[in-house]
Amino acid sequence: MARRSPKKRWLAGVTLGRLQLMNISTVLNNLPNFITLARMVMTPLAVMMIISQRFLPAFLIFILAGVSDAVDGFIAKRFALRTELGAYLDPLADKALLISIYVSLAIYAGLPAWISITVVSRDVMILMAVLVSWLLDKPVEIRPVWVSKLNTVAQITLAGFALGVRAYGLDQPLLQTFLQWTVAATTLASGGFYVAQWLDHMSR
Repeated sequence: MARRSPKKRWLAGVTLGRLQLMNISTVLNNLPNFITLARMVMTPLAVMMIISQRFLPAFLIFILAGVSDAVDGFIAKRFALRTELGAYLDPLADKALLISIYVSLAIYAGLPAWISITVVSRDVMILMAVLVSWLLDKPVEIRPVWVSKLNTVAQITLAGFALGVRAYGLDQPLLQTFLQWTVAATTLASGGFYVAQWLDHMSR
């Protein structure tokens, strides 16, 4: 068998090294997206834990998902790694997690159905509005406002609280009721704002 010359071996090594650097660069550039995808994987795991009444693991998964959300956001902003894909994946992962947990808690863990229906209905309404505007060739950009940000914080707080009290066997009905009504009020307020914004956009 003919042996490759030192020059050919060197070129092969350089080529392999470049490919490895390109792969590493691709991974680093998409690190926030990989973290977001990992958070998506956590959603069915959390649901499975709730269904099996294993609330401590579900609570810990929820906390880990929240930490991962903060981490991927920090990395994307700090190192200028924001991508169009990430702009879609990040809120999608957040909504998938929250909606899944609210529905699961309502079905399997005693969370009032009306609060779950309120949360899910708002997001379905916004999605339908976006689809209609797209079908009519009048795409609308949904920009978060202060009330929607407050609503997101309230939803996360209630979901974490509901999981936490079940995980540690606590009994805080008054606080949970307060959080439920806070979520309901901010959900309706933000939903109403988005509807008004959408109607104004569609009437132009």
